Amino acid sequence: MANRYLCSALRSIARRTVLTVATAAIACVVFAHGNVTPQPVDTHTLPQLGDDWLTDNPYSAGPATQEAVRIGSSGFNQNCARFHGLEAISGGIAPDLRKLDAECFDMAEQARATCIKTFDAYFIGTVRGGRTRDGRVYMPPFQGILSQEAMWAIKTYLESRRASQ
Repeated sequence: MANRYLCSALRSIARRTVLTVATAAIACVVFAHGNVTPQPVDTHTLPQLGDDWLTDNPYSAGPATQEAVRIGSSGFNQNCARFHGLEAISGGIAPDLRKLDAECFDMAEQARATCIKTFDAYFIGTVRGGRTRDGRVYMPPFQGILSQEAMWAIKTYLESRRASQ
């Protein structure tokens, strides 16, 4: 008889422990996207782009690419990794940005260039203006916090992290 009560008590404790751990894990996921102060990114070693916003990534090819990847990595880790994952590998909560333009690589060369240009414009527009759905902020706007150079450097870093095609 005592064994039955002991087993029942242990099962009850185990259920409460599992429930507590599960609740804590869910809370960690929910609050992992808490308030984060966006960090400016030092881009003084990159070619400066001026006041007119570009729609094509100026750093995706050419002599500034490696420096843009270096700066973009830092900028991504300071401002984006908490949401989009370390080294741009998403944990499933936010989009996996390594796959942003993946569909372009199944296209012929001319169509691919147009597709990448479209995704460049989408990326820069999203980073500048953020994303809101049903009144909830899913991504804060970074215009006024990150320079055009910083945004394109982050895009260049993401291009260097593209998932295998």
